[in-house]
Amino acid sequence: MTPGRRLLVVAAAAAALGLVAGLWHGRSPLQGSEAGQRALQAAANASAPAPPAGVHPARPGDPLPPIRLPDLEGNAVDLASLAPGRPLLVNVWASWCGPCVDEMPELQRFARSQHADGVQVVGLALDTPEGVRGFLARVPVDYPILLETPGPADASVWLGNSRGLLPYTVLVDAQGRVRKQKLGPFAEGEVADWAVH
Repeated sequence: MTPGRRLLVVAAAAAALGLVAGLWHGRSPLQGSEAGQRALQAAANASAPAPPAGVHPARPGDPLPPIRLPDLEGNAVDLASLAPGRPLLVNVWASWCGPCVDEMPELQRFARSQHADGVQVVGLALDTPEGVRGFLARVPVDYPILLETPGPADASVWLGNSRGLLPYTVLVDAQGRVRKQKLGPFAEGEVADWAVH
């Protein structure tokens, strides 16, 4: 690649990443639409470093990657085992992430509204056990929480979050395939519509 072309690619990626970052500070119609989410995901992927060897970030239509993580009690849990035969909504968050904290009550309301055969919500915390326990003491949720150490090959990256941006949510269908990926927080009332369409 010529130096001029490389500069153009880097500038385009930086502009796209700037757009993504800017959207976190305010609600945008781009964030709430499927086309907008595809554009945000593409922009984030374009500016992301290559994943480590052997890591294959999921894309819509791919099977849920095999992910096994500890819960708050230290028990290893297979992500897919949390909702066999049911849709699974995986929300990646951290206690230090403001938009993550803001959307937790919305996710809790949605989780409580689901029947036994509805969507299972699970939180995947890129955080320390202490940080998560402290946060959940202030903002409790009923759905399962799994723990992960942030890094270039963490579960979030396997789920398609190539830039490690938070919050990040994935919807997996009842057949175990990734259907949707969302960068950014849910607005009030948005998660129910997003998870069923």
